[in-house]
Amino acid sequence: MRKVFVAGVHMTRFAKMPEETVRTMAEAVVAGALADAGVGPDQVGATYFGNAISGVITGQEMVRGQSALRNTGVLGGPVFNVENACSSSSSAFNLAWQTVASGQADVVLVVGAEKMTEPSGLRAMQALESAVDLEEVDVLKSRLGERADGDRSFFMDLYAGTARGYLERTGATAADFAQVSVKNHLHSSLNPHAQFRKTTTVEEVLASRTIVDPLTLLMCSAIGDGAAAVVLCAEDRLQTDRDRIEVLASVVTSGYARQETAFEDSAVVRAAARAYDLAGVGPEDLQLVELHDAAAPAELVLYEELGLCPRGDGAKLLASGATTLGGRLPVNTSGGLLGKGHPVGATGCAQITEIAEQMWGRAGDRQVPDVRLALAENGGGYIGSDSAAAVVTILSR
Repeated sequence: MRKVFVAGVHMTRFAKMPEETVRTMAEAVVAGALADAGVGPDQVGATYFGNAISGVITGQEMVRGQSALRNTGVLGGPVFNVENACSSSSSAFNLAWQTVASGQADVVLVVGAEKMTEPSGLRAMQALESAVDLEEVDVLKSRLGERADGDRSFFMDLYAGTARGYLERTGATAADFAQVSVKNHLHSSLNPHAQFRKTTTVEEVLASRTIVDPLTLLMCSAIGDGAAAVVLCAEDRLQTDRDRIEVLASVVTSGYARQETAFEDSAVVRAAARAYDLAGVGPEDLQLVELHDAAAPAELVLYEELGLCPRGDGAKLLASGATTLGGRLPVNTSGGLLGKGHPVGATGCAQITEIAEQMWGRAGDRQVPDVRLALAENGGGYIGSDSAAAVVTILSR
């Protein structure tokens, strides 16, 4: 296996953009990432296209990548379409990394693109609800108890159940969840690509509309559109003289589909442990983390699953200021899913883009000094009582 490097990145802004399509956004990020890497489309040996819900939103169920990329110059070579719920483009990144590492191609393009907004406002919810085993959906809904059918995705009920369990287990409060949103909106206010550019307060988060107790509107990621792209290449194909960003590890796991998942068996815990082992580092070595805060409580849970703090101490880590810009381990400097936005198929590539921008010193007002080791965690779907997919990537400069 040979070394693999991030050669270029690019992303659109994340927002509700009715004028954009998956194709227009994909074209923009492909052109931007290739230019950033200093390579042409004719040099791309393979392309991996991450998209989660176009089959429902636009009806483009098959050949999504070929359709979106037909005007970019990369067709002719292999195009692989990757769907893995919210972790679609991070899963695509994993496959692209394997392709370069194994010597099958020297330059590989990864694209994540998602169009979630549409006139009815209902299709995105329907699409997201397909990220579970539909043969088990009635059982899942019965476990959740009463819910207001039609006014929200039952993923919010899943997140709320996790939140209530976390409150009972740790003694944290809803104000701690609110503080996650405050932190990430502070970070997104400094990110020109972010969907939400305004700061907020704990009081405003708690006072926003209740989605399902204890989650309020500002504790939940929103519907949006966007795309991001990453170019990976072998060491001898790097075209720029800037610092090299090596992919030390990329690990994908799935949940075991058990009704009760032990902490140490969770998809994220297992992915993180394997990634740390492959990279030869530990959580104490990290200087930056981008993680999957689809709802605010998830960030505190993930602090613990990633080994950033002892189990039960997620709220304490947040309160210490360590994960805020200026702290010892900033988390979600992009604004995360809560602030930057979450066009689901694009999120994985956007996380890698944020880390690369930080490592290359291009993050502007949210720049973290001298980032040399960083981790991205991206989850997708739900199986049993766990994520259906979890992807952990470790990058080094």
